Amino acid sequence: MYAFPDKKGRPICLVPEVTGIVQEAWRSEWSKQTRGARRVFYVARCYRYERPQRGRYREFTQIGIELLNGQAPSDRQEVEDLLRQALDATKVSYAFDANVKRGLGYYIEDGFEARAPQLGAQEQLAGGGRYAEGIGWAIGLDRLLLALEAL
Repeated sequence: MYAFPDKKGRPICLVPEVTGIVQEAWRSEWSKQTRGARRVFYVARCYRYERPQRGRYREFTQIGIELLNGQAPSDRQEVEDLLRQALDATKVSYAFDANVKRGLGYYIEDGFEARAPQLGAQEQLAGGGRYAEGIGWAIGLDRLLLALEAL
């Protein structure tokens, strides 16, 4: 995470990813206002504190969907299908893996990801999985654009 004190010494953290924010919104507000499933789409600027490299920047755009309070396992099929449809619409060449270990601690089962092998070491285009509140995925827009250029 990109965390630092502001001029008054207050701790600041730039948004590293959006799924955690969606989970908190569901727990604190949305679950009290909504019966049944809720579908969320977002586009957000996110930040990571690490050495920039091709396809992995400190500032990046994340596009994602979350399906909250759905019914397993059909909710997983729905979000996986949406990911495939989104990538197919871009005409990018990708490989889909439905059983991957995701690196974020909130996932409660194996996740899924789409990779563009033409990108080499930074081949992951999109990834997602199930967490306590729902299931969803995100695409790195910058990485997707690189994969399209590589075609």
